[in-house]
Amino acid sequence: MAKYIFVCGGVMSGVGKGVAAASIAKILSWYGYRTTCIKIDPYVNVDAGTMNPIEHGEVFVLKDGTECDQDMGHYERFLNTELTKANYMTTGSVYLSLIQKERSLYFDGKCVEVVPHVPLEVIEKINQAQKLTKSDIVITEIGGTVGEYQNLLFLEAVRILKLQKPKDVLLILVSYLPYQGEDMELKTKPTQYAIRTLNSAGLQPDFVLARAIKPLDEPRREKIAFNCNMNKEDIISAPDEKLIYKIPLNFEKEKLGLKILKKLNLKPKKKNNLEKKIWNKEINKIQNLNKEVKIGIVGKYFKSGNFVLADAYISVIEAVKHASWSLGFKPLIYWINSEEYEKNKDKLEELKNFNGVIIPGGFGSRGVEGKILAIEYCRENKIPIFGLCYGLQLMIVEFARNVCGLKGAHTTEVNPKTKYPVIDILEEQKKLLKEKLYGGTMRLGNWECQIKKGTIAYKAYKKEKVFERHRHRYEVNPTFYKILQKNGIIFSGISKNGLLVEIIELSQKIHPFFLGTQFHPEFKSRFMHPHPLFVEFIKMSVK
Repeated sequence: MAKYIFVCGGVMSGVGKGVAAASIAKILSWYGYRTTCIKIDPYVNVDAGTMNPIEHGEVFVLKDGTECDQDMGHYERFLNTELTKANYMTTGSVYLSLIQKERSLYFDGKCVEVVPHVPLEVIEKINQAQKLTKSDIVITEIGGTVGEYQNLLFLEAVRILKLQKPKDVLLILVSYLPYQGEDMELKTKPTQYAIRTLNSAGLQPDFVLARAIKPLDEPRREKIAFNCNMNKEDIISAPDEKLIYKIPLNFEKEKLGLKILKKLNLKPKKKNNLEKKIWNKEINKIQNLNKEVKIGIVGKYFKSGNFVLADAYISVIEAVKHASWSLGFKPLIYWINSEEYEKNKDKLEELKNFNGVIIPGGFGSRGVEGKILAIEYCRENKIPIFGLCYGLQLMIVEFARNVCGLKGAHTTEVNPKTKYPVIDILEEQKKLLKEKLYGGTMRLGNWECQIKKGTIAYKAYKKEKVFERHRHRYEVNPTFYKILQKNGIIFSGISKNGLLVEIIELSQKIHPFFLGTQFHPEFKSRFMHPHPLFVEFIKMSVK
Protein backbone atom coordinates (compact mmCIF):
# COMPACT_ATOMS: atom_id res chain seq x y z
CA MET A 1 0.00 0.00 0.00
CA ALA A 2 1.34 3.43 -0.97
CA LYS A 3 2.40 5.98 1.62
CA TYR A 4 2.02 9.75 1.32
CA ILE A 5 4.17 12.60 2.61
CA PHE A 6 3.10 16.23 2.22
CA VAL A 7 5.55 19.10 2.51
CA CYS A 8 4.17 22.57 3.17
CA GLY A 9 5.74 25.89 4.11
CA GLY A 10 5.26 28.29 6.98
CA VAL A 11 6.12 31.99 7.44
CA MET A 12 7.40 32.71 3.92
CA SER A 13 7.84 31.25 0.45
CA GLY A 14 11.19 30.42 -1.10
CA VAL A 15 12.26 28.73 2.12
CA GLY A 16 13.46 25.52 0.45
CA LYS A 17 10.41 23.25 0.34
CA GLY A 18 11.37 21.91 -3.09
CA VAL A 19 14.88 20.92 -2.04
CA ALA A 20 13.50 19.50 1.22
CA ALA A 21 10.95 17.35 -0.67
CA ALA A 22 13.64 16.18 -3.12
CA SER A 23 16.01 15.40 -0.23
CA ILE A 24 13.38 13.35 1.60
CA ALA A 25 12.61 11.40 -1.58
CA LYS A 26 16.33 10.75 -2.05
CA ILE A 27 16.84 9.60 1.54
CA LEU A 28 13.92 7.16 1.36
CA SER A 29 15.25 5.76 -1.92
CA TRP A 30 18.51 5.00 -0.09
CA TYR A 31 16.48 2.81 2.25
CA GLY A 32 15.21 0.82 -0.71
CA TYR A 33 11.85 2.51 -1.41
CA ARG A 34 10.65 3.70 -4.78
CA THR A 35 9.78 7.39 -4.45
CA THR A 36 8.37 10.15 -6.61
CA CYS A 37 7.69 13.86 -6.08
CA ILE A 38 4.65 15.96 -6.97
CA LYS A 39 4.42 19.75 -6.97
CA ILE A 40 1.14 21.55 -6.30
CA ASP A 41 1.16 25.25 -7.16
CA PRO A 42 -1.67 27.42 -5.78
CA TYR A 43 -1.99 29.80 -8.75
CA VAL A 44 -4.89 29.72 -11.21
CA ASN A 45 -2.57 29.49 -14.24
CA VAL A 46 -3.05 26.07 -15.83
CA ASP A 47 0.74 25.75 -16.08
CA ALA A 48 3.81 27.97 -15.63
CA GLY A 49 4.24 28.66 -19.36
CA THR A 50 2.86 32.20 -19.48
CA MET A 51 4.51 33.53 -16.32
CA ASN A 52 7.33 36.07 -16.10
CA PRO A 53 10.61 34.49 -14.85
CA ILE A 54 11.34 37.56 -12.69
CA GLU A 55 8.05 37.06 -10.86
CA HIS A 56 8.06 33.30 -10.52
CA GLY A 57 11.56 32.04 -11.40
CA GLU A 58 12.53 29.64 -14.14
CA VAL A 59 9.93 27.78 -16.16
CA PHE A 60 11.09 24.16 -16.16
CA VAL A 61 10.04 21.86 -19.01
CA LEU A 62 9.40 18.13 -18.63
CA LYS A 63 10.04 15.51 -21.31
CA ASP A 64 6.34 15.48 -22.28
CA GLY A 65 6.38 19.26 -22.79
CA THR A 66 4.73 20.26 -19.51
CA GLU A 67 5.78 23.80 -18.52
CA CYS A 68 6.09 23.82 -14.76
CA ASP A 69 7.66 25.15 -11.59
CA GLN A 70 11.42 25.13 -11.07
CA ASP A 71 11.06 22.72 -8.13
CA MET A 72 10.34 19.98 -10.65
CA GLY A 73 13.94 20.49 -11.76
CA HIS A 74 15.14 19.87 -8.21
CA TYR A 75 13.17 16.61 -8.10
CA GLU A 76 14.68 15.38 -11.37
CA ARG A 77 18.22 16.43 -10.45
CA PHE A 78 18.13 14.78 -7.00
CA LEU A 79 16.35 11.60 -8.09
CA ASN A 80 18.09 11.33 -11.50
CA THR A 81 14.74 10.69 -13.13
CA GLU A 82 12.34 12.11 -15.71
CA LEU A 83 8.92 13.20 -14.51
CA THR A 84 5.72 13.92 -16.46
CA LYS A 85 2.63 16.11 -16.21
CA ALA A 86 1.20 13.56 -13.75
CA ASN A 87 3.70 14.95 -11.20
CA TYR A 88 2.52 18.53 -11.49
CA MET A 89 -0.72 20.37 -10.80
CA THR A 90 -1.96 23.91 -10.21
CA THR A 91 -5.23 25.31 -8.90
CA GLY A 92 -6.02 26.15 -12.53
CA SER A 93 -5.34 22.64 -13.83
CA VAL A 94 -7.38 21.06 -11.00
CA TYR A 95 -10.38 23.32 -11.66
CA LEU A 96 -10.05 22.77 -15.42
CA SER A 97 -10.08 19.00 -14.95
CA LEU A 98 -13.04 19.19 -12.58
CA ILE A 99 -15.06 21.46 -14.89
CA GLN A 100 -14.36 19.19 -17.86
CA LYS A 101 -15.68 16.25 -15.85
CA GLU A 102 -18.80 18.19 -14.86
CA ARG A 103 -19.45 19.20 -18.48
CA SER A 104 -19.21 15.57 -19.60
CA LEU A 105 -21.76 14.46 -16.94
CA TYR A 106 -19.10 12.56 -15.00
CA PHE A 107 -20.94 13.49 -11.77
CA ASP A 108 -24.27 12.28 -13.14
CA GLY A 109 -26.20 15.46 -12.35
CA LYS A 110 -24.86 15.99 -8.81
CA CYS A 111 -24.14 19.48 -7.50
CA VAL A 112 -20.37 19.89 -7.90
CA GLU A 113 -18.95 21.96 -5.04
CA VAL A 114 -15.58 23.44 -4.15
CA VAL A 115 -15.53 21.21 -1.06
CA PRO A 116 -15.31 18.26 -1.23
CA HIS A 117 -14.87 17.92 -5.00
CA VAL A 118 -11.74 20.04 -5.49
CA PRO A 119 -9.78 18.31 -2.68
CA LEU A 120 -10.98 14.91 -3.94
CA GLU A 121 -9.76 15.81 -7.44
CA VAL A 122 -6.36 16.64 -5.93
CA ILE A 123 -6.25 13.27 -4.15
CA GLU A 124 -7.22 11.49 -7.36
CA LYS A 125 -4.37 13.18 -9.24
CA ILE A 126 -1.89 12.18 -6.52
CA ASN A 127 -3.09 8.57 -6.74
CA GLN A 128 -2.76 8.63 -10.51
CA ALA A 129 0.85 9.77 -10.22
CA GLN A 130 1.53 7.03 -7.68
CA LYS A 131 0.16 4.34 -9.99
CA LEU A 132 1.93 5.71 -13.05
CA THR A 133 5.32 5.82 -11.31
CA LYS A 134 4.68 2.63 -9.29
CA SER A 135 6.00 4.44 -6.22
CA ASP A 136 5.97 3.14 -2.66
CA ILE A 137 6.06 6.65 -1.22
CA VAL A 138 4.75 9.84 -2.85
CA ILE A 139 6.20 13.15 -1.62
CA THR A 140 3.91 16.08 -2.48
CA GLU A 141 5.04 19.66 -2.08
CA ILE A 142 2.36 22.31 -1.59
CA GLY A 143 3.58 25.66 -2.92
CA GLY A 144 3.32 28.95 -1.06
CA THR A 145 2.68 29.09 2.69
CA VAL A 146 0.09 27.60 5.03
CA GLY A 147 -1.52 30.96 5.84
CA GLU A 148 -2.52 31.75 2.27
CA TYR A 149 -6.18 31.55 1.31
CA GLN A 150 -5.43 29.75 -1.98
CA ASN A 151 -3.77 26.85 -0.12
CA LEU A 152 -6.82 25.93 1.97
CA LEU A 153 -8.16 23.48 -0.62
CA PHE A 154 -4.86 21.60 -0.79
CA LEU A 155 -4.63 21.43 3.00
CA GLU A 156 -8.19 20.11 2.97
CA ALA A 157 -7.03 17.37 0.58
CA VAL A 158 -4.31 16.44 3.10
CA ARG A 159 -6.89 16.37 5.89
CA ILE A 160 -9.26 14.12 3.94
CA LEU A 161 -6.49 11.73 2.88
CA LYS A 162 -5.17 11.59 6.44
CA LEU A 163 -8.70 10.80 7.62
CA GLN A 164 -8.98 8.00 5.04
CA LYS A 165 -5.49 6.58 5.66
CA PRO A 166 -4.29 7.75 9.11
CA LYS A 167 -1.29 5.40 9.19
CA ASP A 168 -0.18 6.16 5.64
CA VAL A 169 0.03 9.97 5.58
CA LEU A 170 2.61 12.33 7.06
CA LEU A 171 2.74 16.13 7.04
CA ILE A 172 6.05 17.99 7.18
CA LEU A 173 6.24 21.75 7.77
CA VAL A 174 9.27 23.67 6.46
CA SER A 175 9.34 26.87 8.50
CA TYR A 176 11.80 29.73 8.76
CA LEU A 177 13.22 30.92 12.07
CA PRO A 178 14.36 34.57 11.79
CA TYR A 179 17.72 35.60 13.26
CA GLN A 180 17.86 39.29 14.02
CA GLY A 181 21.62 39.70 14.34
CA GLU A 182 24.58 39.16 16.64
CA ASP A 183 23.80 38.30 20.27
CA MET A 184 20.20 37.52 19.30
CA GLU A 185 18.41 34.20 19.29
CA LEU A 186 16.58 32.35 16.54
CA LYS A 187 12.93 33.35 16.92
CA THR A 188 10.43 30.49 17.10
CA LYS A 189 7.19 32.49 17.36
CA PRO A 190 6.53 32.73 13.56
CA THR A 191 6.82 28.94 13.35
CA GLN A 192 4.44 28.53 16.28
CA TYR A 193 1.90 30.69 14.42
CA ALA A 194 2.39 28.65 11.24
CA ILE A 195 1.62 25.46 13.15
CA ARG A 196 -1.41 27.11 14.77
CA THR A 197 -2.62 27.98 11.23
CA LEU A 198 -2.24 24.33 10.26
CA ASN A 199 -4.18 23.34 13.38
CA SER A 200 -7.03 25.61 12.29
CA ALA A 201 -7.18 23.61 9.04
CA GLY A 202 -7.52 20.40 11.07
CA LEU A 203 -3.88 19.38 10.65
CA GLN A 204 -0.91 18.77 12.93
CA PRO A 205 2.60 18.44 11.43
CA ASP A 206 4.48 15.22 12.08
CA PHE A 207 7.82 16.93 11.55
CA VAL A 208 9.09 20.50 11.43
CA LEU A 209 12.15 21.30 9.33
CA ALA A 210 13.49 24.39 11.09
CA ARG A 211 15.07 26.52 8.35
CA ALA A 212 17.46 29.16 9.65
CA ILE A 213 20.75 30.88 9.04
CA LYS A 214 22.23 28.75 11.84
CA PRO A 215 21.70 25.22 13.19
CA LEU A 216 18.88 24.86 15.67
CA ASP A 217 19.90 24.64 19.34
CA GLU A 218 18.20 22.60 22.07
CA PRO A 219 16.28 25.43 23.80
CA ARG A 220 14.66 26.48 20.50
CA ARG A 221 13.89 22.85 19.65
CA GLU A 222 12.27 22.36 23.04
CA LYS A 223 10.28 25.59 22.75
CA ILE A 224 8.73 24.60 19.39
CA ALA A 225 7.97 21.08 20.64
CA PHE A 226 6.39 22.26 23.92
CA ASN A 227 4.26 25.02 22.39
CA CYS A 228 3.13 22.97 19.39
CA ASN A 229 2.30 19.55 20.90
CA MET A 230 5.22 17.81 19.23
CA ASN A 231 8.07 15.51 20.23
CA LYS A 232 11.43 17.24 20.48
CA GLU A 233 13.10 14.68 18.17
CA ASP A 234 10.61 15.57 15.40
CA ILE A 235 11.94 19.13 15.17
CA ILE A 236 14.71 18.83 12.58
CA SER A 237 17.45 21.42 12.15
CA ALA A 238 17.77 22.69 8.56
CA PRO A 239 20.43 25.46 8.49
CA ASP A 240 21.45 27.32 5.34
CA GLU A 241 23.58 25.17 3.06
CA LYS A 242 25.39 26.48 -0.02
CA LEU A 243 25.75 22.98 -1.45
CA ILE A 244 22.13 21.83 -1.74
CA TYR A 245 23.11 18.23 -2.55
CA LYS A 246 24.52 17.98 0.98
CA ILE A 247 21.06 18.53 2.51
CA PRO A 248 19.97 14.85 2.42
CA LEU A 249 23.15 13.99 4.35
CA ASN A 250 22.46 16.80 6.84
CA PHE A 251 18.96 15.41 7.45
CA GLU A 252 20.37 11.93 7.89
CA LYS A 253 22.58 13.16 10.74
CA GLU A 254 19.30 13.58 12.64
CA LYS A 255 18.07 10.19 11.35
CA LEU A 256 15.15 11.80 9.52
CA GLY A 257 14.80 8.86 7.11
CA LEU A 258 14.45 6.28 9.90
CA LYS A 259 12.06 8.54 11.84
CA ILE A 260 9.82 8.89 8.76
CA LEU A 261 9.83 5.14 8.12
CA LYS A 262 8.94 4.44 11.74
CA LYS A 263 5.92 6.79 11.61
CA LEU A 264 4.81 5.12 8.37
CA ASN A 265 5.20 1.64 9.92
CA LEU A 266 7.91 0.73 7.44
CA LYS A 267 11.30 -0.89 7.90
CA PRO A 268 14.44 -0.15 5.86
CA LYS A 269 14.79 -2.49 2.88
CA LYS A 270 18.47 -1.51 2.60
CA LYS A 271 20.86 -0.48 5.35
CA ASN A 272 24.22 0.12 3.66
CA ASN A 273 23.16 1.68 0.40
CA LEU A 274 25.98 2.01 -2.16
CA GLU A 275 24.44 5.11 -3.78
CA LYS A 276 24.46 6.92 -0.44
CA LYS A 277 28.17 6.17 -0.04
CA ILE A 278 28.91 7.42 -3.58
CA TRP A 279 26.79 10.55 -2.92
CA ASN A 280 28.72 11.23 0.30
CA LYS A 281 32.07 10.69 -1.45
CA GLU A 282 31.09 13.14 -4.21
CA ILE A 283 30.08 15.80 -1.65
CA ASN A 284 33.44 15.44 0.10
CA LYS A 285 35.25 15.80 -3.23
CA ILE A 286 33.31 18.95 -4.16
CA GLN A 287 33.99 20.57 -0.78
CA ASN A 288 37.73 20.16 -1.29
CA LEU A 289 38.02 21.57 -4.81
CA ASN A 290 40.66 24.30 -5.16
CA LYS A 291 40.82 25.01 -8.90
CA GLU A 292 38.30 27.60 -10.13
CA VAL A 293 36.55 28.33 -13.42
CA LYS A 294 34.89 31.73 -14.00
CA ILE A 295 31.67 31.68 -16.00
CA GLY A 296 29.73 34.80 -16.99
CA ILE A 297 25.98 34.54 -17.67
CA VAL A 298 24.75 37.36 -19.91
CA GLY A 299 21.04 37.62 -19.13
CA LYS A 300 18.19 39.98 -18.33
CA TYR A 301 15.88 38.14 -15.94
CA PHE A 302 17.86 38.27 -12.70
CA LYS A 303 17.54 41.95 -11.76
CA SER A 304 14.64 42.83 -9.44
CA GLY A 305 15.04 46.32 -8.02
CA ASN A 306 18.22 46.30 -5.95
CA PHE A 307 18.39 42.52 -5.77
CA VAL A 308 19.69 39.70 -7.95
CA LEU A 309 17.29 36.78 -8.38
CA ALA A 310 19.19 33.78 -9.72
CA ASP A 311 16.03 31.62 -9.82
CA ALA A 312 15.32 32.65 -13.44
CA TYR A 313 18.35 30.60 -14.55
CA ILE A 314 18.52 27.97 -11.82
CA SER A 315 18.86 24.96 -14.17
CA VAL A 316 21.70 26.70 -16.05
CA ILE A 317 23.48 27.36 -12.76
CA GLU A 318 23.10 23.74 -11.64
CA ALA A 319 24.27 22.43 -15.03
CA VAL A 320 27.42 24.60 -14.81
CA LYS A 321 28.05 23.25 -11.31
CA HIS A 322 27.54 19.61 -12.32
CA ALA A 323 29.94 19.90 -15.28
CA SER A 324 32.57 21.88 -13.36
CA TRP A 325 32.57 19.49 -10.41
CA SER A 326 32.92 16.49 -12.73
CA LEU A 327 36.12 18.04 -14.13
CA GLY A 328 37.50 18.94 -10.71
CA PHE A 329 36.73 22.68 -10.77
CA LYS A 330 34.81 24.98 -8.46
CA PRO A 331 32.59 27.24 -10.60
CA LEU A 332 32.45 30.96 -9.94
CA ILE A 333 29.32 32.32 -11.63
CA TYR A 334 28.90 36.00 -12.43
CA TRP A 335 25.70 37.82 -13.49
CA ILE A 336 26.03 40.22 -16.42
CA ASN A 337 23.08 42.43 -17.31
CA SER A 338 23.02 42.62 -21.12
CA GLU A 339 21.34 46.05 -21.00
CA GLU A 340 24.56 47.50 -19.55
CA TYR A 341 26.40 46.75 -22.82
CA GLU A 342 23.78 48.70 -24.77
CA LYS A 343 24.53 51.75 -22.63
CA ASN A 344 28.32 51.38 -22.65
CA LYS A 345 30.17 49.20 -25.18
CA ASP A 346 33.45 49.72 -23.31
CA LYS A 347 32.08 47.41 -20.61
CA LEU A 348 32.44 44.49 -23.05
CA GLU A 349 36.12 44.36 -22.06
CA GLU A 350 35.06 42.68 -18.81
CA LEU A 351 34.21 39.53 -20.77
CA LYS A 352 37.96 38.84 -21.00
CA ASN A 353 37.89 38.14 -17.25
CA PHE A 354 35.83 35.00 -17.77
CA ASN A 355 36.90 31.51 -18.83
CA GLY A 356 33.58 31.10 -20.62
CA VAL A 357 30.32 32.94 -21.31
CA ILE A 358 26.74 31.63 -21.48
CA ILE A 359 23.88 33.32 -23.35
CA PRO A 360 20.78 31.75 -21.75
CA GLY A 361 17.20 31.52 -23.03
CA GLY A 362 14.57 34.22 -22.91
CA PHE A 363 11.93 36.11 -24.84
CA GLY A 364 11.36 39.63 -26.16
CA SER A 365 13.44 42.60 -27.24
CA ARG A 366 14.77 43.94 -23.94
CA GLY A 367 18.55 43.57 -23.66
CA VAL A 368 18.83 41.74 -27.00
CA GLU A 369 21.31 44.13 -28.63
CA GLY A 370 23.50 43.85 -25.52
CA LYS A 371 23.52 40.06 -25.88
CA ILE A 372 24.42 40.37 -29.58
CA LEU A 373 27.33 42.68 -28.70
CA ALA A 374 28.54 40.14 -26.12
CA ILE A 375 28.35 37.32 -28.71
CA GLU A 376 30.34 39.39 -31.23
CA TYR A 377 33.00 40.20 -28.63
CA CYS A 378 33.35 36.54 -27.57
CA ARG A 379 33.51 35.35 -31.19
CA GLU A 380 36.18 37.89 -32.17
CA ASN A 381 38.22 37.39 -28.99
CA LYS A 382 38.00 33.58 -29.01
CA ILE A 383 36.25 33.40 -25.63
CA PRO A 384 34.30 30.11 -25.26
CA ILE A 385 30.60 30.92 -25.62
CA PHE A 386 27.57 28.68 -25.20
CA GLY A 387 24.14 29.83 -26.44
CA LEU A 388 20.96 28.24 -25.12
CA CYS A 389 17.71 28.49 -27.14
CA TYR A 390 17.35 32.28 -27.62
CA GLY A 391 21.13 32.28 -27.21
CA LEU A 392 21.50 30.20 -30.38
CA GLN A 393 19.10 32.46 -32.25
CA LEU A 394 21.05 35.58 -31.31
CA MET A 395 24.33 33.87 -32.27
CA ILE A 396 22.82 33.36 -35.72
CA VAL A 397 21.70 37.02 -35.84
CA GLU A 398 25.19 38.22 -34.87
CA PHE A 399 26.90 35.94 -37.39
CA ALA A 400 24.50 36.94 -40.18
CA ARG A 401 25.09 40.64 -39.53
CA ASN A 402 28.83 40.67 -38.94
CA VAL A 403 30.18 37.74 -40.97
CA CYS A 404 27.63 37.13 -43.73
CA GLY A 405 27.16 40.86 -44.39
CA LEU A 406 23.38 40.78 -43.89
CA LYS A 407 23.13 44.20 -42.26
CA GLY A 408 20.06 44.56 -40.07
CA ALA A 409 19.47 40.79 -39.89
CA HIS A 410 17.27 39.93 -36.95
CA THR A 411 14.69 37.64 -35.44
CA THR A 412 11.11 38.50 -36.39
CA GLU A 413 10.27 38.19 -32.70
CA VAL A 414 12.04 41.54 -32.22
CA ASN A 415 11.80 43.08 -35.70
CA PRO A 416 8.94 41.62 -37.80
CA LYS A 417 9.91 43.88 -40.74
CA THR A 418 13.62 42.99 -40.92
CA LYS A 419 15.00 42.60 -44.44
CA TYR A 420 16.85 39.45 -43.36
CA PRO A 421 14.62 37.38 -41.02
CA VAL A 422 17.30 34.80 -40.17
CA ILE A 423 15.16 33.67 -37.21
CA ASP A 424 11.46 33.30 -37.91
CA ILE A 425 8.37 31.69 -36.48
CA LEU A 426 7.03 28.34 -37.59
CA GLU A 427 4.19 28.74 -40.08
CA GLU A 428 1.78 26.65 -38.03
CA GLN A 429 2.33 28.97 -35.04
CA LYS A 430 1.43 32.19 -36.85
CA LYS A 431 -2.30 31.47 -36.80
CA LEU A 432 -2.25 30.69 -33.06
CA LEU A 433 -0.42 33.91 -32.25
CA LYS A 434 -2.84 35.90 -34.38
CA GLU A 435 -5.64 34.57 -32.19
CA LYS A 436 -3.60 35.33 -29.02
CA LEU A 437 -3.39 31.64 -28.09
CA TYR A 438 -0.02 31.70 -26.33
CA GLY A 439 -0.22 28.94 -23.69
CA GLY A 440 1.27 25.57 -24.65
CA THR A 441 1.79 26.56 -28.31
CA MET A 442 5.56 26.25 -28.54
CA ARG A 443 7.80 23.42 -29.61
CA LEU A 444 7.91 21.77 -26.21
CA GLY A 445 9.47 18.75 -24.54
CA ASN A 446 11.68 16.01 -25.95
CA TRP A 447 12.55 16.11 -29.66
CA GLU A 448 14.97 13.86 -31.47
CA CYS A 449 18.22 15.44 -32.64
CA GLN A 450 20.62 13.91 -35.19
CA ILE A 451 24.29 14.66 -34.41
CA LYS A 452 26.82 15.18 -37.19
CA LYS A 453 30.10 13.26 -36.82
CA GLY A 454 33.36 15.18 -36.57
CA THR A 455 31.80 18.10 -34.65
CA ILE A 456 32.11 19.46 -31.11
CA ALA A 457 28.58 18.17 -30.47
CA TYR A 458 29.54 14.64 -31.52
CA LYS A 459 32.74 14.78 -29.44
CA ALA A 460 30.54 15.64 -26.43
CA TYR A 461 27.67 13.20 -26.97
CA LYS A 462 29.65 10.35 -28.57
CA LYS A 463 26.45 9.27 -30.34
CA GLU A 464 24.47 10.20 -33.45
CA LYS A 465 20.98 10.43 -31.93
CA VAL A 466 19.86 12.23 -28.76
CA PHE A 467 16.60 13.54 -27.28
CA GLU A 468 16.56 17.05 -25.84
CA ARG A 469 13.93 19.36 -24.32
CA HIS A 470 12.62 22.39 -26.18
CA ARG A 471 10.68 25.53 -25.32
CA HIS A 472 10.46 28.01 -28.19
CA ARG A 473 8.41 29.19 -31.18
CA TYR A 474 11.11 30.60 -33.43
CA GLU A 475 13.59 28.66 -35.59
CA VAL A 476 16.59 29.32 -37.83
CA ASN A 477 15.01 30.34 -41.16
CA PRO A 478 15.76 27.71 -43.87
CA THR A 479 16.01 30.50 -46.46
CA PHE A 480 19.39 31.47 -44.96
CA TYR A 481 20.86 27.99 -44.41
CA LYS A 482 23.19 28.20 -47.42
CA ILE A 483 24.70 31.61 -46.73
CA LEU A 484 25.26 30.74 -43.05
CA GLN A 485 26.97 27.46 -43.89
CA LYS A 486 29.00 29.05 -46.69
CA ASN A 487 30.46 31.52 -44.18
CA GLY A 488 31.41 28.86 -41.64
CA ILE A 489 28.41 27.97 -39.47
CA ILE A 490 28.15 24.21 -38.99
CA PHE A 491 24.73 22.66 -38.37
CA SER A 492 26.03 19.92 -36.08
CA GLY A 493 22.57 18.92 -34.87
CA ILE A 494 19.38 18.75 -36.92
CA SER A 495 15.84 17.50 -36.30
CA LYS A 496 14.78 13.97 -37.18
CA ASN A 497 13.15 15.14 -40.45
CA GLY A 498 16.28 17.11 -41.34
CA LEU A 499 14.39 20.40 -41.64
CA LEU A 500 15.10 22.20 -38.36
CA VAL A 501 18.44 23.33 -36.91
CA GLU A 502 19.08 22.05 -33.38
CA ILE A 503 22.80 22.79 -32.80
CA ILE A 504 25.11 25.30 -34.49
CA GLU A 505 28.87 25.69 -34.04
CA LEU A 506 32.05 27.01 -35.58
CA SER A 507 35.01 24.79 -36.38
CA GLN A 508 37.53 24.63 -33.54
CA LYS A 509 40.12 25.72 -36.09
CA ILE A 510 38.32 29.09 -36.03
CA HIS A 511 37.10 29.29 -32.43
CA PRO A 512 37.73 27.10 -29.32
CA PHE A 513 34.01 26.81 -28.46
CA PHE A 514 31.32 28.74 -30.31
CA LEU A 515 28.23 26.55 -29.97
CA GLY A 516 24.51 27.11 -29.56
CA THR A 517 21.57 24.79 -29.00
CA GLN A 518 17.95 25.41 -29.97
CA PHE A 519 16.97 23.18 -27.04
CA HIS A 520 17.68 23.54 -23.30
CA PRO A 521 20.39 21.02 -22.35
CA GLU A 522 20.38 22.37 -18.79
CA PHE A 523 17.03 20.62 -18.16
CA LYS A 524 18.68 17.20 -18.48
CA SER A 525 21.75 17.82 -16.33
CA ARG A 526 21.85 15.85 -13.08
CA PHE A 527 23.99 15.75 -9.95
CA MET A 528 26.81 13.27 -10.73
CA HIS A 529 25.41 12.97 -14.29
CA PRO A 530 26.36 16.27 -15.96
CA HIS A 531 25.13 17.16 -19.44
CA PRO A 532 27.82 16.34 -22.06
CA LEU A 533 27.57 19.72 -23.82
CA PHE A 534 28.11 21.56 -20.54
CA VAL A 535 31.06 19.29 -19.78
CA GLU A 536 32.60 20.08 -23.18
CA PHE A 537 31.97 23.81 -22.67
CA ILE A 538 33.65 23.83 -19.23
CA LYS A 539 36.49 21.68 -20.59
CA MET A 540 37.24 24.24 -23.30
CA SER A 541 36.72 27.14 -20.87
CA VAL A 542 39.35 25.89 -18.41
CA LYS A 543 41.80 25.37 -21.28
